[in-house]
Amino acid sequence: MSAPKIALLSALTTAMLATAGIQAADLPQALGAGEGHLDIIAWPGYIERGESDKSYDWVTGFEKETGCKVEVKTAATSDEMVSLMAKGGYDLVTASGDASLRLIAGKRVQPINTALIPNWKNVDPRLAGGDWFVVNKQVYGTPYQWGPNVLLYNTEVFKTAPTSWGVLFEPQNFPDGKPNKGRVQAYDGPIYIADAALYLKGSKPELGIKDPYQLTEAQYKAVLDLLRQQKPLIHRYWHDATVQMSDVKNEGVAATSSWGYMVNGLKTDNQPVASTVPKEGATGWADTTMLHADAKHPNCAYKWMDWSLQPKVQGDVAAWFGSLPAVPEGCKASELLGAEGCATNGFDLFDKIAFWKTPQAEGGKFVPYSRWTQDYIAIMGGR
Repeated sequence: MSAPKIALLSALTTAMLATAGIQAADLPQALGAGEGHLDIIAWPGYIERGESDKSYDWVTGFEKETGCKVEVKTAATSDEMVSLMAKGGYDLVTASGDASLRLIAGKRVQPINTALIPNWKNVDPRLAGGDWFVVNKQVYGTPYQWGPNVLLYNTEVFKTAPTSWGVLFEPQNFPDGKPNKGRVQAYDGPIYIADAALYLKGSKPELGIKDPYQLTEAQYKAVLDLLRQQKPLIHRYWHDATVQMSDVKNEGVAATSSWGYMVNGLKTDNQPVASTVPKEGATGWADTTMLHADAKHPNCAYKWMDWSLQPKVQGDVAAWFGSLPAVPEGCKASELLGAEGCATNGFDLFDKIAFWKTPQAEGGKFVPYSRWTQDYIAIMGGR
């Protein structure tokens, strides 16, 4: 999506959200037969049919039961998901909180009738009313997975887990005596500004940051200064999960923001890595499967949303991705996840996570997302 379009969406979001529910079309009251096809935009690793590992397959059974052939388009960032949904041609998207409100405001997605989704009853109560997908009492999708953005580190460099995100932001020597310059990574999405804000919230309380997504001009300037200080340290701004795993394995990256998906993948490859949530807490994501406003296969889409909320499916996804199921029963329903899988992935960290959401100006009090986008692109470019 172009910068002007992003800026326009950001400027209009508050007003549009106020009317989105009122202007929504009447909800469907019944489902017909599946249309035979389903197009989904998803994060890498979210929708598996056993091609990577035959044990991880929650697509084949769905296709056999419903006759809906699933096609998946992977996206690496929320901005890419918003852009793809704007172009159209897709039925569903697994949107994080920094995309979902933009999609609602832009009328790219439609509200759903949860009465047509029997497995809605399984949803974690902590997620069911999330303000990143429920607007004016209209429900725009079904929760899929959630989790923290973790600090991945090399266990041969760090004999004990780092306790602060400062290892990514502040010039310093790592425990092996070598500088962190060129050995750390940062996410290449503008939402990463919130990670820097969260670090400053803990390390510089005098700034008065309360919400890392609601920054005054003075707070925002301090955060940008920190990110510019970080720039010379960065090996790569990452967004591709596979590339990051290769960098950790082959390029000497010793610490980086990451997801459980990459941690799991590297451990499976017998790499010396672990992950932690430092003392400052973590940003995180609660992803929602959202229905395109012009979906061509709505019946198959509803069938998928219901299928995805089965406890075993939820647990299997969490096991593969290193995330948490949106259905608590998924913690016990998946042999792949195991008895301690939810505890390991951070099920009890919910209240410590600053979940992604689209920054809003709120009458000029805070810096809007359009500025975040422009300034982060500039910082990554060395400006």
